Amino acid sequence: MKNILITGGAGYVGSHVVENLVQKKKNIFIVDNLSSGFKKLINKNAKFYNINILDYKKLKKIITRFKIDSVIHLAGSLIISAGEKNPKRYYKNNVLGTKSVLSACKNTSVKNFIFSSTAAVYKDKQKIVNERSIIKPKSVYGKTKIKAEKLVISKCKTLGINYAILRYFNVCGASISGKIGLIASTDSLFKNISLAVVKKKPIIKIYGNDYNTHDGTAVRDYIHVSDLAELHFKILNKISMTNKSTILNCGYHRGISVTEVLNEFKKQTKKDINILYKKRRIGDLAIVIANNKKLKKTINWFPKYSSLSLIVKSCIRWEKIINR
Repeated sequence: MKNILITGGAGYVGSHVVENLVQKKKNIFIVDNLSSGFKKLINKNAKFYNINILDYKKLKKIITRFKIDSVIHLAGSLIISAGEKNPKRYYKNNVLGTKSVLSACKNTSVKNFIFSSTAAVYKDKQKIVNERSIIKPKSVYGKTKIKAEKLVISKCKTLGINYAILRYFNVCGASISGKIGLIASTDSLFKNISLAVVKKKPIIKIYGNDYNTHDGTAVRDYIHVSDLAELHFKILNKISMTNKSTILNCGYHRGISVTEVLNEFKKQTKKDINILYKKRRIGDLAIVIANNKKLKKTINWFPKYSSLSLIVKSCIRWEKIINR
């Protein structure tokens, strides 16, 4: 665990993982073609290569040259609504991209492989899910991720590489350092509200207020991106030490509704937010909450940033920084 390659290291989650590992004095190598990543998020203490992950020969050169021992594969397409419109692109980036990264690891010094997956692989209406819950993705995004998971399992077993598949729940927040956060407007509820509340007359679109939940809006398990970044380090360390592979849910085991998030933003900004309710989006689940018992059993983890108030505060602060 000395030389670590991170695909998608100029993206939202990737930049936080890089920041965390650089602070721990690891040698970090970033591969990102900047299709959804940003130069602004590239850590100055890491080596950066503008490479498409589908170019496995170039990836292999980097892995061989720098004697990479661990790969954290975060690159891919992740906006659920966009996946419904462009399934071929999602298959190419998420499935073929993962295959390419795994191929580049063959006959190299790579011993550990972490893959970023998603709670979107689970069947809808299960509410609280553990790693053995029914897998039946509703979205194109979820379908491509479960295919990529299967590739990771089969290839890593063949190559003798330790793997950890991390099923992210809803990632939110911005680094406490104030240096990095979510730049592009995506499906992220926290980002979209943050963009709205810095304006004089905030307007926010909410997709679905007729779910079978306590207030009619969708319920999610939101995890702060800095806590998620720390999980990558701890899990990488664990699989490296034990030589045991695993699949883990990454969430707080806590459900928060869209309305509850909105109310916290209102409380902190003291602004009235004009809400426009829209139809549910294709692929969205009603409720999905992480059972994280396996995660806590696997590593000694105490989240630092789980407070909803703190998460919202970090989002507002980041939005003000990038809108100066």
